[in-house]
Amino acid sequence: MMIQLWRFSALAVFLCWLQLAPAEDQTVLSENTKLSNETLLWGPYRPNLYFGVRPRIPKSLTTGLLWAKVDSFTEVQKNFRHTCEQHEGMAGYGWDEYDVRLGGRQTIHDAGNNVDITTEFVKIPGGAHGGSWGVRVKGTPREDAPEHLVTSVIFYAAMEGLGSLQVSNEADDLGIEGTVRMEGSSHELGDFAVEVTEGPETNRHPPRSHKSSASKPLDRTIVSSLQVEEANIWQAKALLFQHMKTEVDQMIELYGNENAPPPWQIFTVANNIREGNMHLVQKVFDGAFEKAAEVISGAIESATKSFSERFSNVLAPKAPFDKQKYQAFARSMFSNLIGGIGYFYGDAIVDRSYAPEYEEENEGFWDETAEARQRQGAVKLEGPAELYTSIPSRPFFPRGFLWDEGFHLIPIADWDMDLTLDIVRSWFNLIDDDGWIGREQILGQEARSKVPSEFQVQYPHYANPPTLFLIFESLIDKLQKPSSPKGSADPLESIRSAHLQNPENAKEYLHNLYPLLRRHYFWFRKTQWGDIKSYERDPFSTKEAYRWRGRTPAHILTSGLDDYPRPQPPHPGELHTDLISWMGMMTRSMRRIAEIIDETDDVKEYHGYETAIIRNIDDLHWDEKAQTYCDATIDDYEESIHVCHKGYISIFPFLTGLLPADSPRLGAILDLISDPEEMWSPYGLRSLSLS
Repeated sequence: MMIQLWRFSALAVFLCWLQLAPAEDQTVLSENTKLSNETLLWGPYRPNLYFGVRPRIPKSLTTGLLWAKVDSFTEVQKNFRHTCEQHEGMAGYGWDEYDVRLGGRQTIHDAGNNVDITTEFVKIPGGAHGGSWGVRVKGTPREDAPEHLVTSVIFYAAMEGLGSLQVSNEADDLGIEGTVRMEGSSHELGDFAVEVTEGPETNRHPPRSHKSSASKPLDRTIVSSLQVEEANIWQAKALLFQHMKTEVDQMIELYGNENAPPPWQIFTVANNIREGNMHLVQKVFDGAFEKAAEVISGAIESATKSFSERFSNVLAPKAPFDKQKYQAFARSMFSNLIGGIGYFYGDAIVDRSYAPEYEEENEGFWDETAEARQRQGAVKLEGPAELYTSIPSRPFFPRGFLWDEGFHLIPIADWDMDLTLDIVRSWFNLIDDDGWIGREQILGQEARSKVPSEFQVQYPHYANPPTLFLIFESLIDKLQKPSSPKGSADPLESIRSAHLQNPENAKEYLHNLYPLLRRHYFWFRKTQWGDIKSYERDPFSTKEAYRWRGRTPAHILTSGLDDYPRPQPPHPGELHTDLISWMGMMTRSMRRIAEIIDETDDVKEYHGYETAIIRNIDDLHWDEKAQTYCDATIDDYEESIHVCHKGYISIFPFLTGLLPADSPRLGAILDLISDPEEMWSPYGLRSLSLS
């Protein structure tokens, strides 16, 4: 089926096409589930790029955007933007407003290229498979820009897997006049088309100041087709440079160094429409460029209005941050969280050696584990796997992090619970037969390109705080205390809160996920246990104690609190306050889930674990002298002692909701939190006490 396309203007790479929803595990999907899947299929799901759209389908259509100021022969290569980087002369970039189901606006303040780029992405409903999408790209010279700022903009589209993608315009050695149209087909997407419009007449192009302009006029669109190995498509910038070099060399050979064309003319791709799986569409502008077809402008305005109304109803800042001066910041902060959601697919590097050193049972175990890691005897690629997730950082950490994700999803759950549950399910679909989920999901070569080699290997004995269970707690809380949706005026509310409005759907969701959750829970208990019996400890339970694996003298990266001070030197008899607290929260969550899905025997089992954990938190970690909770270790006399560093660790039982209201410890913990000489500050709680 051919899809409807909307035309965009200017650099206005405005693309739209239909899409088919990827297959679900369930044979029969509810209407809301189908609609939810369709509204989430497409998005700027390549958050490592300044802008790149793809569907939540492995090896499918992928797109991206590059641009550069081209007024110098020596600076062009470093001026091209593609992947988000920390040191490219940016004055800031990010989403001003964004809703994953509708679209939004991103502003990129590219000081190095003297231009501000705005991308406005929208989804347009209609059609049999979820509608179309489009993007308008605008460029505005910054105040310090030269009078004639020449910007080269390249949009590319590529087909990663099986399927076709071809430029349907008739080849023209001078370039394309009017709209560039690509047509493609794949099993998952069916037939689709992509259009890149020429832009409005107000867009200016560099003057024809060199005779080379006769053979490559820049008021036309240059289109070049490439056949690229699938594994290399993600390296669009390198492929562009490689292709461009051929053109540069040919121009220099033709005109000589003394009469070389200007840089904006010479740094262009070839006019070469042919069969290929990757197509580059280049426009060169003089000054500002912008505009989109009227229908796109209407869709953008509608998305902006919808976001603003929903944000005011659902996530409006509370006093004292409800003043007007905070509104744009609050919207941008949330938009960059939800705008960082991406779809990732690829293999991962895993060490399945299960080396005995990884048990970390001997004193000095960190040196033994380092030596075992160096052997890499069983390090191999596993997968491929797919993951739908938000990310901690677009330039530095553009990939999924397990413990970060639970925190990311807390505000997202208030905004869109069904989106949140989709992400949670994607994470648990990664679980292995033992119950392990890699704490850092580095899927595929593109993801690995951002990670130093020493951090790429994942280890099946390494845990991460089970923060995704915070979302199950939130879901159950909302189910047990139903309220009218705050965004009830939103036409998508029935999709966003389908599991809340239909508790049987939520019950079915939890029931389907429960075997994976239980497997994950018992993996934690098996791999992160702490030693009680060897050191004459006498708590309520001889089983409920926990220790992070992956410890070194400097860090416990697996804990998420990487460099928080811990007992020194590390010892196999250590017990960690934060981990037993996480296990208590996880156990409570499992009990509540079991109650919802009527697993009566399991409810009793979890209740026993939960009671023992709460008792052992006091017995193993409360220090009467310090009046706080502390990690435990073993001293030179083989006795268990507390090592207290007042801060986040001290209040973890309180943070995870495990401190009963009638606890005799509660007063001391509240004093620690509220004391300006300890943790309290005008800017939130200090991670470490001032004392």
